Amino acid sequence: MKVTRLQIVARGLSNRCPNCGGRTLFQAGSFFAVNPACTACGLKIERDEGSFLGAMSLNYGVTLVGCLTPVMLLAYYQVIGTTTAIVAAGVGAIGFPALFYRSSRSWWLMNYYVFLPHHLPANQAGPRANEDENL
Repeated sequence: MKVTRLQIVARGLSNRCPNCGGRTLFQAGSFFAVNPACTACGLKIERDEGSFLGAMSLNYGVTLVGCLTPVMLLAYYQVIGTTTAIVAAGVGAIGFPALFYRSSRSWWLMNYYVFLPHHLPANQAGPRANEDENL
């Protein structure tokens, strides 16, 4: 069975394994703990040390553009007061990244496999199927 790029995107946006579609990226009972591998198909989720630095950058960028920039613009155009803007920016700078954590991890994994779909075990034929797991 081949996994298409559209399936990879749909699975990434819904925090699912890009290979099998299982809800196995995160450990049960924990909001922040990521499984080292998919419990359904064995796909390595935690690839290498620092491989999710991009997820952290993605989270930072989305927080800046989606949360802090609107607050700054509202304060600049005096729609909200300075104190309100400082409080909103502080709460947003801490709360939004925590809430967006799972999505940023999933989206970063999605981006990797959208550009390199042949690295998914489901898209490999024959003896190369487990080669990606050994990386």
